[in-house]
Amino acid sequence: MSMMNFADEYAKEKESVCRTNDSIAPRLYEEYGVNQGLRDEKGNGVLTGLTNISKIVSSKNEGGKKVPCDGELWYRGYRVEELIGSLGEEELGFEKAAYLLLMGELPTTEEEAEFKQIIGRCSTLPTNFMRDVIMKAPTEDIMNSMTRSILTLASYDKKAKDTSVSNSLRQCIQLISEFPLLAVYAYNAYNYYENEESMFIHHPGAELSTAEKLLLLMRPDKTYTPVEAKVLDTALILHMEHGGGNNSTFTTRVVTSSGSDTYSTMAAAMSSLKGPRHGGANIKVMEMMKDIKMHVSDVEDKEAIADYLGQILSGDAFDGKGLIYGMGHAVYTLSDPRERVFKKYVEKLAVEKHREKDLLLYSNIEEIAPVLISEKRRVQKAVSPNVDFYSGFVYEMLGIPTELYTAIFATARIVGWSAHRIEEMITADKIIRPAYMSVMTEK
Repeated sequence: MSMMNFADEYAKEKESVCRTNDSIAPRLYEEYGVNQGLRDEKGNGVLTGLTNISKIVSSKNEGGKKVPCDGELWYRGYRVEELIGSLGEEELGFEKAAYLLLMGELPTTEEEAEFKQIIGRCSTLPTNFMRDVIMKAPTEDIMNSMTRSILTLASYDKKAKDTSVSNSLRQCIQLISEFPLLAVYAYNAYNYYENEESMFIHHPGAELSTAEKLLLLMRPDKTYTPVEAKVLDTALILHMEHGGGNNSTFTTRVVTSSGSDTYSTMAAAMSSLKGPRHGGANIKVMEMMKDIKMHVSDVEDKEAIADYLGQILSGDAFDGKGLIYGMGHAVYTLSDPRERVFKKYVEKLAVEKHREKDLLLYSNIEEIAPVLISEKRRVQKAVSPNVDFYSGFVYEMLGIPTELYTAIFATARIVGWSAHRIEEMITADKIIRPAYMSVMTEK
């Protein structure tokens, strides 16, 4: 019997022991006033820090009362829809937005050009890194492969342990530049060894934006349209940052507060993001949509759609969880600003790809699902689609493999992680160490 099988059998035998000794009665959380998941009884996040980087608005104070409002997302004092709206029709703004989050101000024309040049020059990996690291242990878990690569990159950095602000900023910029390569190369290695498909390794041009770089790296012929680049660029900007309280960003700040290096910090953030409760929401949406298409033949038949969504809600269809994925958000109520901005770009891409019929199904679900959820769950909180409702559809239209969905998310979110790492280093001087109350029985 192999070592793994021996440990597996032992762990299965001991699981019941762990469940007995690690179980904590739910009433104790209420008795001691412990907010599970750092969220209070109303679902609001427990305040654990301050930030200048971004702001999320889901309600406003009117006459002393908290009233739900259309969601707002701000980057460094600018509403995200205004940032995206200020770009030209085919202008790509990922690097401009990244500069804003990292530096705290919009770049001048000269500063933007310089920053893009730096990102382009850093879009390369150490000699033979693809062969010696990425291709050595290919896996369909691209997030794991990327995390391994991030930690290995520290071995190529002579100043890996230097936690000065300037060096950490340099490391963050390099990782932002390298993430598209780590993601796509990891997928290509897996696709070659495990799926027995063709292997191709493109070198991105230094003049390309991050969205263009991703599309070029993923496609054998390196081609893409302006609409494809624009839609992906918009998706990256919208996923770039979402406050300091989301799980992976909080992880970034926790690990940074311990004095750890940039590579270890970003690896920890990656490990958080890959969790299905955090970064895999759009994958569940795509699985659900595939299931709906199998059971609803006419996308214009709203009655049939409503009937099947009702079955999903009751737990009698799809995965039995009783959830309509892509609907609702932990923070936003009336609307997710990212979804509002994103939808018009989704529509443009759907037209270019001749996917109007699929888009109609999404639109009908967007209209029907909130009403059904409110009726069946009898919830007062408004329910609206979130950005993940459409992002998986966009990735699928772009030909992005499902295995890369969360990796694309990470390619955007590392900008936010980087900004929060730098802010934590500059403003905080204490390790983040929350308390846990012991309810152990003395023996």
